[in-house]
Amino acid sequence: MASVGPRALYAKTRLGVIHAVRAGTGRPILLLHQTPRSVDEYRDVLPLLARDFAVIAKDTPGFGASPALAGATPSIEAWASAGLALLDALAIQEAAVVGHHTGAAVALEIAAQAPQRVRALVLSACPFVDAERRARHATHRVIDDVEPRADGAHLAELWNRRRPFYPEGDMDLLARFMTDALRAGPMAAEGHRVVNRYRMEERVGLVAAPTLVLAPTEDPHAYPAASRVAAAIRGSILVEARGAMVPFPDQLPHVFATLVRDFVMVQTSRRSDEYGRAGG
Repeated sequence: MASVGPRALYAKTRLGVIHAVRAGTGRPILLLHQTPRSVDEYRDVLPLLARDFAVIAKDTPGFGASPALAGATPSIEAWASAGLALLDALAIQEAAVVGHHTGAAVALEIAAQAPQRVRALVLSACPFVDAERRARHATHRVIDDVEPRADGAHLAELWNRRRPFYPEGDMDLLARFMTDALRAGPMAAEGHRVVNRYRMEERVGLVAAPTLVLAPTEDPHAYPAASRVAAAIRGSILVEARGAMVPFPDQLPHVFATLVRDFVMVQTSRRSDEYGRAGG
């Protein structure tokens, strides 16, 4: 299938303007990034998936080029509603939804809010947020919380706080992170607090879509939670991504894209077969 190259769009939705990048043709896949990244997290994944699918990578409201939602307190629920509003604006009734870290929590909530619209769900480095985690993080300083200083020392502090979770010596990945973090401003830290307020244990049981849970083995934040996430979703598949770290999609784009593509293709084939047997 011929691929259509990436193109930016600013979609006017019922909840406000949302920036996204779109590429490819075929069945749609929605990509959701982690905090405090942007669509840039999927810069190298998007053209790989666009060989087989119509891929939409969106900026979460308040990140990248998407303005914050007017009159709404940032929450996983509100960001999921924004994702559904984008699909509405693009006249997409059903999509595979893929999220990484914060994006995984948002993807899960989309599947909980609108199960009929999610044909396949991929949760990469998904947190498991329950009462114990909310209590533990209530008084903890989040990783990207640095106090701005006139001499710019906070930039070095942010760089060094993130550096252990990125491949050693890979300056480009860290520079891309810094660009997104600076653009996000206060939301760079607040996005993590949004995740830690999510009542995920009350929502995960509503997920009905076929689900792939990806567990980056070198991600100390998310890897321990992967088995809990998978156990909470009936019929889900848990796959370990060996060597993958916090920036999994842009660290190992070919690995990430292959895992997503293979899973979504299987689910698409199954749905097509079921539709055919039903006489559609």
